[in-house]
Amino acid sequence: MALAETYAVSRITARRALAELAEHNFVARKRRVGTTVIYQPPAQPIEADMDQAVDSLLELGRVTKVRLLALRREPASPWVAETMHLGPGEAVLRAVRIRTLDDEPLGYVISYVPAALSTHVTRSGLTHKPILKLIQEAGYRLGKATQIVAAMLADPQLCRALRVEPRSAILRVTRSVFDHKGKPVLLTIAHYRSDRYQLRLDLHH
Repeated sequence: MALAETYAVSRITARRALAELAEHNFVARKRRVGTTVIYQPPAQPIEADMDQAVDSLLELGRVTKVRLLALRREPASPWVAETMHLGPGEAVLRAVRIRTLDDEPLGYVISYVPAALSTHVTRSGLTHKPILKLIQEAGYRLGKATQIVAAMLADPQLCRALRVEPRSAILRVTRSVFDHKGKPVLLTIAHYRSDRYQLRLDLHH
């Protein structure tokens, strides 16, 4: 029921999704116990330099254009509240943008920031500057960030937004950015066209 409410789907769809996850050994379902995550990452996370990551994101913002689709204050969903260390239903600012390169869609990006940043993260600001830049200009000193990259298939909404065929491969990048005190200041879920976007890691001994 919680999953159905969080993702705005029917209970039948939520049950089917859990069943598929169980088939692939991501979760275990036990009667009278519930569903638990049993998946273990195959390797330890790779650590990277935060300053270099921020520079890369700012450069992405510089060389691409952005179109703001929505910006509104709303109660955080259970998952967003948990990820951003907020209380249930606490207000967040939600921004939805399309990022383009050479007039072609590159990514469909959803970002959440604490409601306290509402006066700094504005429509005008998001049109001209990366959201990280706006957060820095608001006086926040960035600390660490975590990033998860996964593959998914484009749903109808992403097909329309990114101009791709149904069930095209999409790179989903979920990024949490924290200030220097460890408080989350930005949660971004970005969906990129896999034919136009790649992640490169330079690994050194």
